[in-house]
Amino acid sequence: MSGLFPISASTEALKVDTLFYILLALAGFITLLVFGLVLLFAIRYRRGSKASRADMPDLLSREMEIGWTLATLFLFLFVFWWAGSADLSALVPPKGAIDVHVLAKQWMWKVEHSNGAREINELHVPINQPVRLIMQSQDVIHSFFVPAFRMKQDVVPGRDNQTWFQATKLGTFHLLCAEYCGTDHSAMRGRIVVMRPEEYAAWLTRQPEGDDLAHQGAALFVSRGCSGCHAGSSNVHAPKLAGIYGRSVQLSDGRTIVADEAYIRDSILQPKRDIVAGYEPIMPSYAGILDDGEVQSLIAYIRAQGTSAGEDK
Repeated sequence: MSGLFPISASTEALKVDTLFYILLALAGFITLLVFGLVLLFAIRYRRGSKASRADMPDLLSREMEIGWTLATLFLFLFVFWWAGSADLSALVPPKGAIDVHVLAKQWMWKVEHSNGAREINELHVPINQPVRLIMQSQDVIHSFFVPAFRMKQDVVPGRDNQTWFQATKLGTFHLLCAEYCGTDHSAMRGRIVVMRPEEYAAWLTRQPEGDDLAHQGAALFVSRGCSGCHAGSSNVHAPKLAGIYGRSVQLSDGRTIVADEAYIRDSILQPKRDIVAGYEPIMPSYAGILDDGEVQSLIAYIRAQGTSAGEDK
């Protein structure tokens, strides 16, 4: 803690704090102005005073009213634009961000790095590098909250949520769940460890070796029978997945949708929701068959196929 507020340790924290202090200053200024005028008028126009009580000229009164109204309107619109753009920027990670998968469950945070390194209630990241969190909940709604980063993202079961941050200070910072999620909600806490890039690289190499998510997904792609229909050599009339990630997909109802994590997840668990143009809705649902970790692995495998292939989904 630094004074009344948590330490500021991310690029987003700087934006949030700057906006907060400006709003606080504006609110304080307007409050003092209003109460100052009330006090001034109460003294100047008290009973028995000799102050003039003649009506203000209509033109001057109208100009003051219009000017005050327009000034507050433009101030509100500017603050709304500033705050809205800051919030929206927190949803779009920059290119080259490090991908980290986070699975929330009662009552812990399970973390898996792209190379397969796993952590529970801890997340090691390098300083001054953007990190994208791809999050899912295994049971109820949780909320990934890091006060020092001014970051809070709800993690909702049945859908992919994502956010990102870029740490600007070395050290260890609290990770909390900010959504009541059951009996041990208060014990669902962890820490984020921000390291120098070379120390982070050394830490990764010391972690137990294991298949990364894409390799796990490749194995599931075969063992769960996905390759029987979606592999390039398959004779079944089904969408081919090589190079699909991030591309626009034409649907049978005329809509166009981007094949991102949310779309791929829905295609696995709710395959009849968005039917690709030119294909029949014959794929079965894997809801209840695959757990959230397996769905994450399949999404990572499909994403690893790249977006440069020339095949259409």
